[in-house]
Amino acid sequence: MLFNSIDFVIFLPIVFLLYWFVTNRNLKFQNLFLLIASYVFYGWWDWRFLTLIAFSSLIDFSIGNVMGKSHSKLKRRILLILSLCVNLGLLGVFKYYNFFVESFEQAFTFFGNPIHANRLNIILPVGISFYTFQTLSYTIDVYRNKLEPTKDIISFFAFVSFFPQLVAGPIERASNLLPQFSIKRVFNYEKASDGMRQILWGFFKKIVIADNCAVYVNDIFDNYHDFNGSTLLLGGILFAFQIYCDFSGYSDIAIGVSRLFGFNLMKNFAFPYFSRDIAEFWRRWHISLSTWFRDYLYIPLGGSKGSTLKKIRNIFIIFLVSGFWHGANWTFIVWGFLNALYFLPLMLLHKNRINTNTVAEGRLFANAKELSQMGITFFITVVAWVFFRAENVSAAFSYLSRLFTKSLFGLPDYMGINIMYLGFIAALIVVEWLQREKEHGLEINPSKFSKPLRWSMYLMIILVILVFGNSQQEFIYFQF
Repeated sequence: MLFNSIDFVIFLPIVFLLYWFVTNRNLKFQNLFLLIASYVFYGWWDWRFLTLIAFSSLIDFSIGNVMGKSHSKLKRRILLILSLCVNLGLLGVFKYYNFFVESFEQAFTFFGNPIHANRLNIILPVGISFYTFQTLSYTIDVYRNKLEPTKDIISFFAFVSFFPQLVAGPIERASNLLPQFSIKRVFNYEKASDGMRQILWGFFKKIVIADNCAVYVNDIFDNYHDFNGSTLLLGGILFAFQIYCDFSGYSDIAIGVSRLFGFNLMKNFAFPYFSRDIAEFWRRWHISLSTWFRDYLYIPLGGSKGSTLKKIRNIFIIFLVSGFWHGANWTFIVWGFLNALYFLPLMLLHKNRINTNTVAEGRLFANAKELSQMGITFFITVVAWVFFRAENVSAAFSYLSRLFTKSLFGLPDYMGINIMYLGFIAALIVVEWLQREKEHGLEINPSKFSKPLRWSMYLMIILVILVFGNSQQEFIYFQF
């Protein structure tokens, strides 16, 4: 079920009313209801894959409980390996099997020994990369004795399948979300109101900006041979805003909906395009995934400790795996490799932690140095996004080779874009700049704004969504 669909518009208020007015007297019943609602939400797309998420949930619930009863390091390690093999094995089959088959075929063909291997005609389950990492966080934390295994199977199944963030995150840690299913939840008007504002802002970013940018991005990337360098730069910039507003818009909706039900999810985006270097960008972009890789892969590998060669190795591993997580295509691996190259000088010069505060903190305007740093960081990010968006690596290099020509300094020759949508992007930048020290774009203190002013703003955003919205596009990260 898509957030930007009539189905969800009907589904959400029904679930909300039943949750608070029918099931609220019994916590177990409330959790069971959330589990059923989440399975309906996920099964609306394809009910057959409910068996897959149920199987993953059962495996990790069982492993966690057996692990919690065992004091044998060897047995606990074997159980952890079993969890990793089952979860990553399922992910590998559904997401990467055909990719590896095609890569082997190409490799043998390159060396003059063509082969033909069988491919699997399989559909990638929506959200499998997200809930797989979520369940793995549980077994790994239990193994590390950082989390007590739960004996409440309903709570655990509800934690894995919690519908607001099930298919595109944030990737919640078991240590944060799972305990919230064991605490009686009381409706909080202020929290719910802020959640509604965040939902509204998420829909604005997704439907008004991301989905309309998609129309122009698709046209420019599909026909890049016909355009000059400045038009291709425009296409890259529009895609940067498309993927940001699409993915962070989903996260805003997910976090806001969760607050309606009394849950607190982690922040997934912290205004990343205001970053002054690529290290800061990765602390602000897809935070739940970045921190997952940091805690469960980068630090166990040694992190920033050890020799320089080990540090370089760890940086490339973390970015290449991050790229590969996004999809079975060499474009994502090159995208990860390029980001590792961006990050490497900062790490070697010990400058990867110099921008940990908010840019222009306590000031309305950024200074010239901050503006140039943000501009450079945004530009190299746009270049990397070309690989993320391109159909294949060859098309990405071809796109960039046409972009970096003398025509880059001319006027764009693409006349199909509506200036109105550029105005919406400008409005987004202004609002998020003013709100950059807050949790989301519409976080406000109601006591500082009169009710007529607040509702005028809400109604204006709703009107813009209804008039200029384009709800025909799926969320980009559904494919991951």
